[in-house]
Amino acid sequence: MLKIDMGVCLQHDVLFQELTICEHLIFYGSIKAPHWEKSQLNMLNCPAPFGLRPHLHKTAGDLSGGTRRKLSIAIAFIGNSSMIILDEPTDGVDPCARRGIWDVLLKNRVGRTIVLTTHHLDEAEVLSDQIAIMDQGQLKCCGSPSNLKEMHGKGNSLTLTKKVSHF
Repeated sequence: MLKIDMGVCLQHDVLFQELTICEHLIFYGSIKAPHWEKSQLNMLNCPAPFGLRPHLHKTAGDLSGGTRRKLSIAIAFIGNSSMIILDEPTDGVDPCARRGIWDVLLKNRVGRTIVLTTHHLDEAEVLSDQIAIMDQGQLKCCGSPSNLKEMHGKGNSLTLTKKVSHF
């Protein structure tokens, strides 16, 4: 039996509008972890921080963009995938949902290799041990966030001067 040990979250959600969150997890879980029983594929085996439990029986078509992204990421993690590929996982979500996704990734990265693409350098810095920067398909630099900052970061400086006003 072939075991798929990789999870993928594409930039655009690959969800069925008519299926609920629970049905998605069972469907994708039965593909990624065919040896699991149906009871193992429910929300209890999905990392709790995803925050999907209140929406368990809502269809994908009724979910907000942030919740849809969380479901797509949860699908990537289901089956205890040891390698996760996330293409722009926070694209199009509000800042609160973005931070929530960061928290989920940070809490669930132990024992896994996560490859993440992003246009947000702050996101790469928070979530990554190693960063590779590409420009038009060419690798420009690679290293740890602190190493890249030290080598390439000039930083910005802002000086404010306030006039004392007398009323």
